Amino acid sequence: MNNFDRYAHIIGWGTSVPKKVVSNQELSEMVDTTDEWIESRTGIKQRYIADNTETTASLGLKASKNALDVANISPKDLDLIIVATCTPEHNFPSTASIIQDKLGATRAGAFDMNAACTGFVYALSVANQMIRSGAFNTILIVGSETLSKIVNWEDRSTCVLFGDGAGAIVLQEKNQPGGILTSVLRSDGSGADLLKVPAGGSAMPATNHTVENNLHAITMNGREVFRFATRVMADACNKVVQQADMTLDDIDFIIPHQANKRIIETAARNLNLPLDKFIMNLDTHGNTSAASIPLALCEAISNQQIKDKHNIIFVAFGGGLSWGATLVSWDMTHTKPVNQIWHKLRRQALYGFAKIRSTIRRSTRKIEGILLKDDSTDIDKT
Repeated sequence: MNNFDRYAHIIGWGTSVPKKVVSNQELSEMVDTTDEWIESRTGIKQRYIADNTETTASLGLKASKNALDVANISPKDLDLIIVATCTPEHNFPSTASIIQDKLGATRAGAFDMNAACTGFVYALSVANQMIRSGAFNTILIVGSETLSKIVNWEDRSTCVLFGDGAGAIVLQEKNQPGGILTSVLRSDGSGADLLKVPAGGSAMPATNHTVENNLHAITMNGREVFRFATRVMADACNKVVQQADMTLDDIDFIIPHQANKRIIETAARNLNLPLDKFIMNLDTHGNTSAASIPLALCEAISNQQIKDKHNIIFVAFGGGLSWGATLVSWDMTHTKPVNQIWHKLRRQALYGFAKIRSTIRRSTRKIEGILLKDDSTDIDKT
C-alpha cells in the first residue's frame, strides 16, 4: 500500500473520572468565592477531584481500557502509546510507559507529550503523521490530568477552574479517505510566564522555600490568557479548514478546550458561528487541560450528537503559550460493536497476565541483581 493511501481513523474512545465531585458551593466553604461568582465568570458548576488513590496513570489506564473495548482490539495490537499531560505520574519514567506496562501492550513504544492544555491536539497531529508515514498502524492517545494536585487551594482565581479526568482514543490506519484530515500547531514562548508552574524543574528545583510559598502550583495571568485564547482559537479554526480546502460552513461541530465558557462564546462570535456548534461540558468537568477535548468528544458520542460523516474541529490553547487545531472527518464504518463479550473477557485476562508479567520481571531483576552481582557493574564502587 502506498503511504499516501494511509489515513488515521478514530476507532475507539473511552473516559475515566474520579469518584469525588466538588460543587461550587463546597468550594465557597474553602475560599472566598460563591457559586454565582464562579458560574457567571466561567460556566463551571462542578468538577471531579482525584483522591490519594487516583493518579494520572490510573485514570488514563481506565480510559485506555474503555477505548480498547470500543475499538474491540487487544493491547497487543498497539504499536505506540502517547499520553498528553502536564501532570505526569513522575518527571520520569513517562506516564505512557506505566500505562503500557499495565495494559500488557508488549509491542508498543510509549512516551508523554506536554503542550499543557493543547497536548491532546498536538498528540493527534503527531500520531496522524506517524500513521500516514507508515511507521505505525495502531496508536493509543490518552489525555489524562490530575490538576487538583498542582492547584493552590487558597487561590480563588485558579482553584475554581480545574478538575481531573482522562479521555483516550485509538487511531488506526485505514485505506479509506477520512479520519484526521489536517492540523495546525503553533507556539509563542514569549508568553511562557502567563501560565505556568514555577518550581519543580531545573530552573527552580524543589526547596523548602518553593514548597512553603506554593511555587509548585499553577499560576496564571487570567486577563492576558483570556485575550490570547479568544484570538488564537478563531485563527486556528480558520487555518485548519483552509488547509483542508474547506470552509466553516462544512463544519458540523467544534470541540474546544474546556477552559471558560466566556472564551468559547467569544470564539463563536469571532467565527460568526452559533454557540450550539460548540460542544461543551465544562459545567460538569471544569478545565481538565489535555483531557478536556477527549472527555467532551466521548460525551458527545454518548449523547449521539456526533454522527457519521460529520466534520469536527478540535481546537485548544494552553501554557507555552501553545495552541492548535485538528480537523477530523468522523467515519462510523470503522467502529466495531462494543458488546463482543468474548473479546472483552480476553482483554480482561490479558490485563491480569500483564500484572503477573510485570511482577515477575521486577522479581527477576532483583534476583539477578543478587546472584550476578559484579563489582565491574556497581557504579557505587570507586
